[in-house]
Amino acid sequence: MGNLTATRPLQPWTAPTASDPVTASLRLPGSKSMTNRALVLSALATGPSTLAKPLRARDTELMAAGLRAMGAHVSIADDERWLVRPHRLVGPAHVDVGLAGTIMRFVPPVAGLAEGQVTLDGDPHARTRPLGPLIEALRSLGVRIDTTGPGSLPLVVQGAGRVTGGEVVIDASASSQLVSGLLLAAPRFDRGVVVRHVGPPVPSAPHLRMTVQMLRAAGAAVDDSTPDVWVVEPGPLTGRGWEIEPDLSGAVPFFAAALVTGGEVTLQGWPPRGSAQPVERLRSLLQQMGAEVTLTTEGLTVRGTGTVRGLHADLSDVSELTPALTALAMLADSPSVFTGVGHIRGHETDRLAALTHEFTALGADVTESPDGLEIRPRPLRGGVFRTYHDHRMAHAAAVAGLAVPGIELDDVACTSKTMPEFPALWSAMVTGKS
Repeated sequence: MGNLTATRPLQPWTAPTASDPVTASLRLPGSKSMTNRALVLSALATGPSTLAKPLRARDTELMAAGLRAMGAHVSIADDERWLVRPHRLVGPAHVDVGLAGTIMRFVPPVAGLAEGQVTLDGDPHARTRPLGPLIEALRSLGVRIDTTGPGSLPLVVQGAGRVTGGEVVIDASASSQLVSGLLLAAPRFDRGVVVRHVGPPVPSAPHLRMTVQMLRAAGAAVDDSTPDVWVVEPGPLTGRGWEIEPDLSGAVPFFAAALVTGGEVTLQGWPPRGSAQPVERLRSLLQQMGAEVTLTTEGLTVRGTGTVRGLHADLSDVSELTPALTALAMLADSPSVFTGVGHIRGHETDRLAALTHEFTALGADVTESPDGLEIRPRPLRGGVFRTYHDHRMAHAAAVAGLAVPGIELDDVACTSKTMPEFPALWSAMVTGKS
């Protein structure tokens, strides 16, 4: 595993070790997935929209900046309430995707609707993330895209002000975002879109359900009744108020702290019903690992029982949880096997290789398989844990550090991708000092 060229100074950080059971009630930032979908739908709507309690982080600020560069009016001055006023999309525009899969896969279909040239590029590793199937799909739908590499960033969309749309076949086994990107812009295509997935199963199914649910909430007609087929009819999208839920993926390290320390952590503000995020799936996984999980009017509460149990699970639908669950598995009382997550090799870094390398360096017994990890718990030692500019790697190191003194992250600032407050929130939770 090689480190990426840093675009900013690294920020070393020693993960705090818990001396007592952690007890905390937290209100975490909003969901990145919901915030960026709401931004795109709002920019394509016929009237203004607001986003209540959105996530302010690198990924969402870059999405807002990219839409603004194409002509949408996006105000993010108020942390609690963002305002989007749609406007005619035009180029030339440059969109910095950073390292965000949502931007590199959601913006190109939108750029096809712009009048003029839209250039997309990002961090060095962003050029290695899977994008080719989306590029070919858009070309088949009538979008002109120029690339300098084999189906990756940087790319130039020659927007014509409209996209013909129609039927397209795509292999989205590398990322559900390849489908979501097409669906979000499809109501504005002349003929809408029919997306047919052909290939291994599409991972992260809950994110696709979120896309469909939010499209319908904005007034789109979507038919997803046939497996691996999504039909979006052409038609207007309605501006509306979006209530952004707390980020479930970002909450998992905090819930893990309850298991590791035998404590109790409540995530405030969790919607009591109808969440767009896979809360029931997370509840099941945490319960299998030894937690008690309850949902009340106060929020979602996880209680540790003093024992962390090993877990055998297919995580293909919730692959974002793999790093934090891996850290938990390192501290369990029996082995764990995670499968169905080979696609996370194409995330912010090759997460399977990175987790294996970094935890092995701390004394772990972990084996990388083609689509997952096998973990046999044994005592860990402190040392430097490289994050590879990946926020989820930082979360995994923090969870392990609860029980293992001396784990030093080479860079905790990478958590700003989705939760700039993470180091402060984590330290306050573990030490009881704000």
